[in-house]
Amino acid sequence: MIQIDDKIISLELFTARFSCDLKACRGECCVEGNAGAPLDEEEIAMLEGEWDSYAPYMTPEGKQAVEEQGVAVIDEDGDLTTPLVDGAECAYTIRENGVTWCAIEKAWSEGKTPFRKPISCHLYPIRLVKLSNGMTGLQYHRWEVCRAAEILGARKGEPLYKTLREPIIRRFGEAFYREMEACEDELRKMGEI
Repeated sequence: MIQIDDKIISLELFTARFSCDLKACRGECCVEGNAGAPLDEEEIAMLEGEWDSYAPYMTPEGKQAVEEQGVAVIDEDGDLTTPLVDGAECAYTIRENGVTWCAIEKAWSEGKTPFRKPISCHLYPIRLVKLSNGMTGLQYHRWEVCRAAEILGARKGEPLYKTLREPIIRRFGEAFYREMEACEDELRKMGEI
């Protein structure tokens, strides 16, 4: 583990290789699982405020799920998450050309909203964990539906944290990312990665 400020970072973020391969997985991470994507409190206001921007991209079933459940729900672990359609896929999913992805991100890509998507989705497979001492842990979440991403990542050879540069900076800032780069250099010098 590496500590930067109040963040504890798993070494796997420096050693794992991961690159989303939507052609292979077809966006299964938006469909599989036992709960929706984790949400931050701040994201709920954004989801509510931007509803008119991204709702036109959603499926009728997804819109109905949000209208019935709200933009966020509390899952069985007591965490805020995106609502699900029939206990399966995220309410914000869309399907295009056989690939499942995010209606919010589609609206963002077309300039309809400043909100790209929940940070937990943008950071995936990095999961943020609130530790008992008040610090935040950054962990690599391994999931069988992402096996193709590990294979593609191994071919590309770039460390996981570099693959996820943009969402790391979005969540923690440029200075934090530069600290991660410095940590990688030190770990290499020490022969730990």
